[in-house]
Order: sequence, then C-alpha cells, then structure tokens
Amino acid sequence: MVEKISRVFARQVLDSRGNPTVECEVHTSSGFSRAMVPSGASTGVHEALELRDNDHCFLGKSVTMAVTNVNTAIAKALVGLDVTDQRVVDNALLALDGTPNKSRLGANAILSASMAACRESARVQGIPLHEFIGFLAANDRFVLPCPASNLINGGAHAGNELDIQEFMVMPLGAKSFAEGIQIVAEIYQTLKKKIVAKYGKQAVNVGDEGGFAPPLKEVREPIELILSAVQELGYSDVVRLALDSAASGFYADEAYTLAGKRLSGPELMEVYFDLKKTYDVYSFEDPFAEDDWLNWSDFTAEVGNVAQVVGDDLLVSNPVRIRKALMEEACNALLLKVNQIGTVSEALEAASLARKNGWKVMVSHRSGETEDSFIADLAVGLGCGQIKSGAPCRSERTAKYNQLLRIEEGLEARGQTNYFK
Repeated sequence: MVEKISRVFARQVLDSRGNPTVECEVHTSSGFSRAMVPSGASTGVHEALELRDNDHCFLGKSVTMAVTNVNTAIAKALVGLDVTDQRVVDNALLALDGTPNKSRLGANAILSASMAACRESARVQGIPLHEFIGFLAANDRFVLPCPASNLINGGAHAGNELDIQEFMVMPLGAKSFAEGIQIVAEIYQTLKKKIVAKYGKQAVNVGDEGGFAPPLKEVREPIELILSAVQELGYSDVVRLALDSAASGFYADEAYTLAGKRLSGPELMEVYFDLKKTYDVYSFEDPFAEDDWLNWSDFTAEVGNVAQVVGDDLLVSNPVRIRKALMEEACNALLLKVNQIGTVSEALEAASLARKNGWKVMVSHRSGETEDSFIADLAVGLGCGQIKSGAPCRSERTAKYNQLLRIEEGLEARGQTNYFK
C-alpha cells in the first residue's frame, strides 16, 4: 500500500532531565503519529550532532533551531513521500542534511521525523510497530529482550565518587520478560532497603537512569551490595552482573583514574579480569576509552569467549566505526542507540552489520529519556534479545518495560513468543 505524508510538524518538549528535546508528528490522510528524541549525558565524541541553540533560553539547551528545521526544510522534503517506505523517507532526510554527522539539520531533528514516520507507517498498515521494524530488518522471529537494568549509578549519571557509570543486573535465567522484570524490581526494592539501613535515607536518591547513587567509591562496594540483595532473594542462579564503565569519562593523558588510582590500560584490564573471576561479570560495556583501540582488542581477545564486550562510545551505532571494530576485533557486541546515528534505517543497518558478523546487539535508552517507548518495539522487532532501559523506576524508564509487557502479552496470544536466551 501507498500512504503519502501530508504534514510534518515538530515542537519543543521536555525530557526526563527537564531539558528541551524535539517531538515530531508525521501526518497522513488517515491520522498521525508522534516520536520524541532522547539525549545522552555520557556521549561519545563520534556521535551524530545534537543541535541545540546555545542561547539564553533553557540555559543554552533549547532546540528551537532543530524544531524549525523540521517545520521548514524537513517538512518540505517529506510531504508527498510514501510513509510506508522507510528507506525512501530516511534517504530523503540524509540527502537533505548532506553531512557525515547530521550537523546541518541536527540529528535530533532528523531522528524525530524518521521515528515518527516509522510509527505512522506501522499505524497505517494496521500492524504493531515491532512487526513493521521486523519487516524492515528482515526478521520474523520476535524475541522479548532480557533487561539490563541499572541499579547503582556512578560517573556522569550520579553525584557520588564512583567512576564506573552503571552497575546492572541481567535476569538471563528468567523464563519470560514478565518474570525477568519482576526479578529486577524485587532486587531493586531489596537493594533500596539495604542502602537505607547502611547509609541512611538520603542515599536512595536516584540518578538520571533511576539507579541509586549511595556514597561509594571503590568498584567492589556496589557489586557486593547488589549481590547481597540477589542472594537474599534466592536469585543467584538466575541473575548475572553487567557493568558500563563509560571509561572515556575517567580517561585523560593516556591513563585511567579509577577510585583515585592512576592506571594504565593494561592495569585497568587486570581490574576487570579480577571482577570477572570474582563475580562472573557477564557484560562489560565501554571498558576503555572510545579511541583506545589496542586495549579494547587485547581485552576482547582475553575475555571475548566468556563475556560480552559491548561497544557504546567506541561504536556510536555507526557502521563505519563498527567495521573498524570488526577489523580490530575490538569487541563482540553493539550497544544500539538510534540517536547516536540519526535515522531508523541507519540504526537497522548497524544492527544488521553487527549480527552478520556474530556480534550480539543490546538496544539502549539514553540518560535524558522521554516517555516514548520506541526502543521497546525496536528490541523486539530486531529480535536481539537484550535491552538497556535503566532501573525499574521513573516513568521514562518503566514506559519501555511496560510496553514490553504489552508486546509479550500480544505475542503470547498469537503463539509467537520467544524469550531471551
């Protein structure tokens, strides 16, 4: 079927940090769909450009230029195109911008239109969004993802002294997504009680992604706290640990500063080896800085057969960076963030490239999120089996988990459910 775009319109709205972001509507003759763009705090230098005004409004963070770009140039380029052809829509956006990092129009402007068009295409065809994404990705096996849920925050997402940014659990042994998110929520609530008992009520204020930010510094402290909650609940055989170091945040002058100690890349690697041996960490995300290729490769060579080494800042969901990482054997998994690259089609290309080369893919939120649940459908449509959406806390995080519960219910009714493995 063909359904032409009749109107494209954007506005400035607020994200979960109270900063402006772009919301776009794509209209056709029968209705319209919306999409909102997230924003990161721990961002890679190779990401597509997020266009902000840098003026007096919202302390320089307003996005009126990006909104204007949607309402003028982007609207003119997209009106009249077939909304059901995602590649045509995205190619028009890419041609209009014409820069390698979306610096002319802004990745936030471009992505808002790309996501809204994708959602509207699913709507006019009368199919769930995850099903349309599955069609685009040439995937017909829908998989409910395992949540990589952030429980304790550090780094750029918190106000404590922890250098490692996220301490997560993954209920890999759960039998369904519903069971997995129940396990995560129970661990989260039990952990909260333990933190209050040890550090006081002020220590359970949450970071940007809903994780707690108690006054910790040493890397083992949050792990021990989390594991104590896991063990109390009897989930030791079901749950695995995952870390997001966001190591670019504590890298300077060719060295890493972790818990006050200055370390070389190989010395930091030894810290990770010890954590793997002691706690059987399943997933290491951004263990080294975004251009520290040698240490990435050496680390993956050592642990890649027993652990997941995830590239976020290293790859920025960009096929060019992914190809370099494949040549360097720098990691074995992609963290997929649509706003790092700027269009739905490019995100799907990145995921396809990773999976064709034997990598795993984890769809991810950003620290500055919205109530838009697009990435929940993206994870299921790709069938990648993993999603990172923060703690089971704060509505911009639980919006994704709740959407996954709805999707699981719908797939079960049709006998199509596959669970993460």
